[in-house]
Amino acid sequence: MPRKTWRAALAAYASPSTLVLLLLGFAAGMPYMLVFSTLSVWLREAGVARETIGYASLIGLAYAFKWVWSPLLDQWRLPLLAKMGRRRSWLMLSQVLVIIGLVGMGFCDPQKHLSWLIALAVLVAFASATQDIAVDAYRLEIAEESRQAALAASYMAGYRMAALLATAGALFFAERFGSTGFSYLHEAWTGTYVLFGVLMVPALITTLLMREPPVSLRTQLSAARYGFSHQLISVFVLIVLLVSVPAMFTQLYNTDFASVLFEGASVLDLLLEDRAFLRAILYTLLTGLCLSSLGRRGLAPVLTPVNDFILRYRWQALLLLGLIATYRMSDTVMGVMANVFYIDQGFTKEQIASVSKIFGLIMTLLGAGFGGLLIVRFGILPILFIGGAASAATNILFLILADMGPNLQMLVVTISLDNFSSGLATSAFVAYLSSLTNLKFSATQYALLSSIMLLLPRLIGGYSGVMVEKWGYHDFFLITALLGVPTLILIALQWRQEHGRNGDAVEEPPAPETPVNEPPSTKA
Repeated sequence: MPRKTWRAALAAYASPSTLVLLLLGFAAGMPYMLVFSTLSVWLREAGVARETIGYASLIGLAYAFKWVWSPLLDQWRLPLLAKMGRRRSWLMLSQVLVIIGLVGMGFCDPQKHLSWLIALAVLVAFASATQDIAVDAYRLEIAEESRQAALAASYMAGYRMAALLATAGALFFAERFGSTGFSYLHEAWTGTYVLFGVLMVPALITTLLMREPPVSLRTQLSAARYGFSHQLISVFVLIVLLVSVPAMFTQLYNTDFASVLFEGASVLDLLLEDRAFLRAILYTLLTGLCLSSLGRRGLAPVLTPVNDFILRYRWQALLLLGLIATYRMSDTVMGVMANVFYIDQGFTKEQIASVSKIFGLIMTLLGAGFGGLLIVRFGILPILFIGGAASAATNILFLILADMGPNLQMLVVTISLDNFSSGLATSAFVAYLSSLTNLKFSATQYALLSSIMLLLPRLIGGYSGVMVEKWGYHDFFLITALLGVPTLILIALQWRQEHGRNGDAVEEPPAPETPVNEPPSTKA
């Protein structure tokens, strides 16, 4: 693909779509923070036990498993809102539910109606996750591949501003309305959450006014392949499978096989006396039923987008999935211990908040915007490589800071460069994921790929505290920097393969002139 001029690159930000994604990003970032960070502060201020607050954090599973119901958004239109189109109808429904949920949460006092508050928070989380699916699919369908980074940067800017407003801003409003750590006032939190419900209205108006992405006839036929009942069966079978597989292994682990192997007990004894073994058999039967031919037919709406991805990339899919699974590993694993590190270094909470909120937000937005500009100018893979290298390299700055002690100037430099590289890398990575997605299954495939992106880094990040305890911060930051090396190798391999394909396409001799019965296909 030929390089574009800087003027053409800047023009990618001068479209109405950029403003639309900014407002939709704002609508996506606000409810996410209100049902996690801000809700936990509200619950604690109301005197709710820490254990209960910890259980309430499980609401986040709605975002982790949003790909389960994403096929519904690809292949079914809402009956009463069908005239709005696939994307706008789902956006409309999800935003209305978020508004209702936030306002309803505000009127539930956790000291009296905690169960209702949690139920409404679950509603907000599911509606917000559905909104995320619809926004990602909308972004993929309104612009070509080269403009995806600019749209992602605009979306990220709105998201980060909403996140800041829904955390620090929400606490400020609640305190100004009269609720403090020393004197809890439910009415103050009611006003805060109702206010944020009202702040969702601009996004709702945007959904009503923006245009529905054009959908080709081929995509429409593919979307109509499965009916709504088949879609619901697919979601149900997938949920059963996701629950039964880990439960099966958990129950097998708790089964007393040692009594059979070493104490002379029989399998019949296990069947009669060991409830864990009976539950393991039940979950095994459920897993087998889901994986049978009947279950696979039920899973067809989910398996079809996965099968499409594998058929398009074949063995190269392993390389792509490896790249996706490891790209954000370096900064994600490090980020788990970042705030703990600041406290252990001796920085005050005021210093951490001011530097991370002000410098961090500004540099993240600058990095995302600059990344979108560079991708339009130079293409995705070069900037993807630079973003991955910068994200890993900035961990060395944390290593230096660990050796320097509580040096405020170094903290500013470290957070600024780390957030700039994170914004650049995120912008490039969103554009790369978008380029891998088939528009026929845009909602499902993007939800799946973005879930894979977080899986391995989150699992390894869970052991970050153990790593710090064992090796200290200096070696921990060095290890997290080295975690970025495999990704750079995978990007280089992918870059080489694409360069080789482009070279082959250039050197390919012209085909003889023959009658053509069908128009040439174009890559979406």
